[in-house]
Amino acid sequence: MSAKSKVIAGYSLFSICWLIVTDGILHFSHISHDLYVIIGTAKGAVFVLLSIIFLYHMLKKSEQLEKVVENEQQLSTLINSMPDFVCFKDSQGRWLRVNDFGRRLYCLENVEYEGKTDRELGEMVPFFKEAFEQCIESDQEAWEKGKLTRCEESFQTVDCEIKTFDVIKVPLFEENGARKGLLTIGRDITQQKLAESLLLKKEKLSVLGELAAGIAHEIRNPLTSMKGFIQVMRETREVNDVYMDIISSELERINQIVSELLVLAKPQSHDYKPFFLSDVIGYVINLIGHEATLNNVSISVHNNVPKACMYGDQNQIIQVFINIIKNAIEAMPNGGDIRLRVWEEEEVIHITVSDTGVGISKERLKKIGEPFFTLKEKGVGLGLTTSMKIAQEHKGKLEIKSEIGKGTTVHLAFPAYQKR
Repeated sequence: MSAKSKVIAGYSLFSICWLIVTDGILHFSHISHDLYVIIGTAKGAVFVLLSIIFLYHMLKKSEQLEKVVENEQQLSTLINSMPDFVCFKDSQGRWLRVNDFGRRLYCLENVEYEGKTDRELGEMVPFFKEAFEQCIESDQEAWEKGKLTRCEESFQTVDCEIKTFDVIKVPLFEENGARKGLLTIGRDITQQKLAESLLLKKEKLSVLGELAAGIAHEIRNPLTSMKGFIQVMRETREVNDVYMDIISSELERINQIVSELLVLAKPQSHDYKPFFLSDVIGYVINLIGHEATLNNVSISVHNNVPKACMYGDQNQIIQVFINIIKNAIEAMPNGGDIRLRVWEEEEVIHITVSDTGVGISKERLKKIGEPFFTLKEKGVGLGLTTSMKIAQEHKGKLEIKSEIGKGTTVHLAFPAYQKR
């Protein structure tokens, strides 16, 4: 029986008892007719007054209930119109409510999902079993942290499309600390991730093209030497072992340069694993050293932690250093010095790259890192944007300080990898 039915039944019972008891008292009381009429009138007035109070409270409750229902309908309409996944779960992980987008996403239109856990839904919709298992792990992480958590979850839809969601999970607790419920909101960032991938690829191709142009002179030198020795041997009709050794050495030199360039042309695999930062720095200095020499720029490295280890995609970190050092070289058209310093504090690896270039004004410094903003005549303005994005993905940061006429300093900070 509902609360409303109980109230009506209670009031009806009270009314009947009131009439029977009061009429009985008046009937068996030895009072005059006038007093009987007065008491009967008073009894009726009390009954009417109580009825009015009861009806007033009933109407007030009814209005409040209608308002609550209306607000709930508005909230439901709002949630169902959202292009994001919204789901409410109880303290045991059972689904209480999910919006229309979520039901379509997991093919739950004809499934009684209420009161079911992720594991039970995985049995009812086997296609998404792995996706539901992934949700169980992220839910547990949110409960353990006891605060808002954010992560990316990817899975395949029934249309054979890989969807990536930026998922926010908010655990709710009672006043005594007991679990109350879990709110999950997931935004589809598939297109955003695709755009970022294309942006990164475009920037890599841009860097590769610039490096290729800068190193072309370095490759031309050994080719010229090789051509000269071959012509000499052709004229003398003799094979000189010394010449052949030089030609072989020059070929190996060209092969090394080309191999280094191909690293940047490799597709993004996002192969996250531990690596030594000193290996990255050495590789980049070796790769870009040719261009630095051509521009009369000297590069000095002061690494106080040669065994510093990071966790992430080594190729992406290489690209960050190439972008920064190339910018430093281009900021010194008449030559100069680049100082690269590495140290570690409180399990955080710090790297600074300082140049003695022309510097950047405060107005332009505020826009550094914005997409398509560049200080170069032929630049596309994506280098630092990409570098900042890579730093964020590796839980690090990138900051730039500069002053006109005094050069620029780029500060990088990444969490050190601690072998467990």
